[in-house]
Formats: sequence, C-alpha cells, structure tokens
Amino acid sequence: MRALTWHGTRDVRVDTVDDPTIQEPDDVIVRITSTGLCGSDLHLYDVLGPFLDPGDILGHEPMGVVAEVGSAVTALAPGDRVVIPFNVSCQACTMCAQGLHSQCETTQNHEWGTAASLFGYTKLYGQVPGGQAEYLRVPFGNSLPIAVPDGPPDDRFLFLSDVLPTAWQAVAYAEVPRGGTLAVLGLGPIGQMSARIAARRGVGRVIAVDLVDERLERARRHGAETVDLREHDDVAAVLRDLTDGRGPDSVIDAVGMEAHGQPALKAMQKVAGLLPDPVAQKLIQTAGVDRLGALHLAIDAVRRGGTISIIGVYGGAADPMPMLRLFDKQVQLRMGQANVLRWVPEILPLLVDGDPLGVDEFATHHLPLEDAPAAYAAFQKKEQGMQKVVFRP
Repeated sequence: MRALTWHGTRDVRVDTVDDPTIQEPDDVIVRITSTGLCGSDLHLYDVLGPFLDPGDILGHEPMGVVAEVGSAVTALAPGDRVVIPFNVSCQACTMCAQGLHSQCETTQNHEWGTAASLFGYTKLYGQVPGGQAEYLRVPFGNSLPIAVPDGPPDDRFLFLSDVLPTAWQAVAYAEVPRGGTLAVLGLGPIGQMSARIAARRGVGRVIAVDLVDERLERARRHGAETVDLREHDDVAAVLRDLTDGRGPDSVIDAVGMEAHGQPALKAMQKVAGLLPDPVAQKLIQTAGVDRLGALHLAIDAVRRGGTISIIGVYGGAADPMPMLRLFDKQVQLRMGQANVLRWVPEILPLLVDGDPLGVDEFATHHLPLEDAPAAYAAFQKKEQGMQKVVFRP
C-alpha cells in the first residue's frame, strides 16, 4: 500500500509499504477513504523527530470502510463505514470507564512514562502505524471504531477522529460561566472549531485571536469577534479592555508548542532536532523546549478566578511557569489530550441530521495522498490559504 512516512526533520515521503494484517482476534483492517492533516503532525515534522524512526507511518485522523475483521469481532463487518479515534483505547479499563480514554491503562506506555498510545505519533505514544495510508490496522475492533451512517460525505464525520472531540473538550474544560466571555488563542482547526462549539453551547461572547488573515476572517464569518496579534503590542491589555478591564472569564490555548515569538526557545527546538536521538530525547524529556507565548498570554489575559483550558500540545518537561502569577490570580488550569470517545455521544447526533458546526465546508483543501509532502510544507508555513487539509488515499 501507499503511506506517508517520516524520514527526518521536514522530510516526509509517500512510500510503498507492506499492507497491515490481522494480528489479534479483535483487530479490524480499515480501507482509508479520508485522512486529515493535523497541526499536531507538524510537531513530528519539525520538533519531535528524536522519537521517530525512518519509515514510521504518520497520521491520526482517519476514516474509511472495514475491509477485514478478526475472528472475535462481532460489532462490525466488512463494508461498514467507521471513523477511527486517535486514542488507542480499550474501553474496558478503569481509566476508560471514567471517560479518560487518553489515559487507557491497557495501552499506556510505561517505558516512557506516558499515557495511552496514539495512532501515528512517536515512540512516546506507542509508535503505532498511522492513518495517512491506504489501509490501517485498528485494535479493539468491537469498541474503538465509531460506526457512522452511509450517505453524507466523509467530511461530515471525519472530524470525529480528532478535531470535533478535541475542540468540544477544550470548551467543556474552559467552564465558561453562563453569559460569560471566552477568548480562543490560535485559529488553526482546533481553535476554529472551539469557537464554533462555544457559540453552539451558548457561550455569551467569543473573542478569537490569531495573526493570519484567512483564519481571522473565517472566525468572523462564524460569529466570533477577532483580535489580530499583528496590530497590538499587548494583546492581554486589549482583551482586558474588551471585558470591562477584568479579562475573559475563560481562555482556550489552542496553540501549544508552535507559538510565535520567544526566539531562544525556537532555537532550542531546532537544536533538539539536530542532536543525536538519545541526547535529543533526554533534552526534550528533562528541559523546557516549548515556545510558551500563547500560554503566557492566556495567564496574563484571563480574569482573576478564571479558567484556562490548554488543548494545544506541549512537549517540554520543565517549561518555566509564572507560578506566582497563577497563584495570585487564582487561575484554574485544565488540560490534556482529548478523550475522543467520551464526547462522541454528544457530538454525533449533531452530524446525522444536519451540519450546525459547518463540518461539510471545514476542510480548505482536499488532496491526493501523493501530495502530502508538499502539503506538510505549505501547512507549516501557513501558505496557500491552507487551514485544514484532508487527504484522499
């Protein structure tokens, strides 16, 4: 089969690799019909290379049609249409029973001290082959895949794999009081969808912050107020001015380690990518290598007693935090990888009979998988109006 594979920093290629096969009785093989390019994939493309091996298959936002099932699979049959959550979770352990699928005890990675395995995402999270490919082996075939109806186009359901539950969790964790104000920092796919979901869930006011014209315009079209980072030296002061001097009740950091600014930390990210893998792994695991501009802005801007929901991915183990400021302002922090299956029952009914969240037009680019290397480069540089990419293997 053809698959998008990692070969080095900013070097991904579409290669011919072995087809996946049934390995356990409850495995299923899915023929991929659509698979997304996520902002988190850029972390692998540029920063987290020390935790990858050449040939690793990337991608964690797939859907498709069941091609083959193991002998113990009773919930699915060949021909069924499914979306695959990016968490590899068993649905049977204590963590899954609490809706913490990203912490699944069955697939935790004890060697690295990390949480549940993820499709297509480094040794830290299981080094499980990903879904930017023609076929994907999916374990826990009776409980992990999300069965979706035939009829609507793939884009109606594809974003159940990551974008929709991740944004839903971001808003839920933000705990915006009734009639309150939410600031969303970063208008990539997760930030955009967070703003839409917040409005859908009745948040009184959504203020969206970014520095890319197309992203800002897109957020405005869906009812958000916008603040352009390029126009202000002190964005936190602007957010306070817009909220009676207090600051937003809640802030979502949808940026993570890709934040702009902080040249020294940007340089450290680059250095980590150039070091031998064992040295770079140690640096990332023990040092602060994240660019924390978005998180520091969130801490500065949120009102006293407010809540910050961190959904952007961070990777440094010892990032400096303004603890005095957090404590003094009595800020609440909530964060973590999305627990996809925790939120699907709330989201899926919104997709079956209509499109209130605008998923049908959410992707800005649909490309063949063969174009993936060029798409990664353009997406990282925010070129060609590329906001959400879907590959068709």
